Amino acid sequence: MSEPNELLRAARERTPSPSTPGAHMSRAELAEAVCAWLWATTDTRYELDGHYIAKLERGAVRWPGAAYRSGLRQVLNVATDSELGFTQAGGPGPLCPEGSSCSMAGMEDELIDSGDESISLLALAEESNVGGLTVEQLHADIQRIAQNYLKVPTKPLFQRSVAIRDRAFRLLSGRQPPQQTRDLYAAAGWALTLLGWMSVDLGRPDVAESHTRTAWACADASGYNELRAWVRATQHTVAFWQDDVEHAAEFAQDGLQYAAGSSALFLASAAALDLARAGRTDEAREALDQAQRTTPDSAVPEVGGVFLCTPERAAGLWSDTHLALGEPRLTLEHADRSVSLFEQAPHAVRNPGSERMVRLQQVKAHLLLGELDGARECLTPVLATKTEYRMRPLIHRVSEVAALTRTTQYAEDPKAQVLQQAIREFVRFPATIRDPLEQATSKVNA
Repeated sequence: MSEPNELLRAARERTPSPSTPGAHMSRAELAEAVCAWLWATTDTRYELDGHYIAKLERGAVRWPGAAYRSGLRQVLNVATDSELGFTQAGGPGPLCPEGSSCSMAGMEDELIDSGDESISLLALAEESNVGGLTVEQLHADIQRIAQNYLKVPTKPLFQRSVAIRDRAFRLLSGRQPPQQTRDLYAAAGWALTLLGWMSVDLGRPDVAESHTRTAWACADASGYNELRAWVRATQHTVAFWQDDVEHAAEFAQDGLQYAAGSSALFLASAAALDLARAGRTDEAREALDQAQRTTPDSAVPEVGGVFLCTPERAAGLWSDTHLALGEPRLTLEHADRSVSLFEQAPHAVRNPGSERMVRLQQVKAHLLLGELDGARECLTPVLATKTEYRMRPLIHRVSEVAALTRTTQYAEDPKAQVLQQAIREFVRFPATIRDPLEQATSKVNA
């Protein structure tokens, strides 16, 4: 049997009930107060209930998720987790305690953590506080995350990016040769840029701004221009999805002075799109012409994934630029070419997030041209996107498609109404990073 968590229970019982004078807070009231605080501070709904609080007090769970620990500390007015009896696993005990499951299901986070811990030990195996193998491993991890983003579940990649950022800064607090210091700043910068990109996709561009400010400082400290360029590309993306196209254009244009690899193609194309959306038509056409004449330096090493602008990704940005310029036929021409190239690309370099957005540009172009059947055909693979990959920008663009199907041209068309219903179902379930304990609680309550 698990040892009861007397500290947690005592903390709850010395906290007054918000509804019954003279009584202490019940488990249900505690859960409700934690959820209310998390909603107020994170704008995220959690489903903690009294049953889960009882589980914590029984000691069945000794280390709840970070969000729940924060909420419990706040509501119960304590400063540390240890005051609530929370301790991480690792003490002695039976290999498979009575009443628990020894299944490997749900072990993904633990597997990631164990790998991170092993990697961190490289520093101890080398002569200085950080050696070449440690730095090499950090950068290899960054490449793997960037190349797998939107191909595998987001949460483990997000957590791993946080771990890389934290490990790089811990190592920077020690002593190492100047080149290794620059490489550590670069690793931290890439990890922060990944976190910025993911935060935009998860609907929190405000959080992304915090990541990218620190990423820019790291890029400056590292001296790596290609990192500077991709930080600016990410800052462009942050501003773009906040409808601040003027600042987005400024970030894209400033980034071009550092860009040499495929970042040059991305930034030039992004600048054209920003200028078109800002209504600066002549400048947009000039920037688009420059983008289409841009040839990345193949000698520049590429991280890959979101930090790689392939010809198909660039063509997608050009199609969006023509859409902003009110040219649906040119939009469709570039979008069709882009999708064709995506479909031919090897899995290792195929960018599914960009591909979905380009397919939506196909849909919009068909609708503007009065081609409802063509729009439906292009929309079908997008609506098949799994819930965990339905990022906020994708939801936003799909909603724009829905708006086009409600225009006068399609108002009474039964086929358009079918599309509207399909889109309504799609946008009901956006992707989110949820606390694993929240997921477990949701399943128990279902």
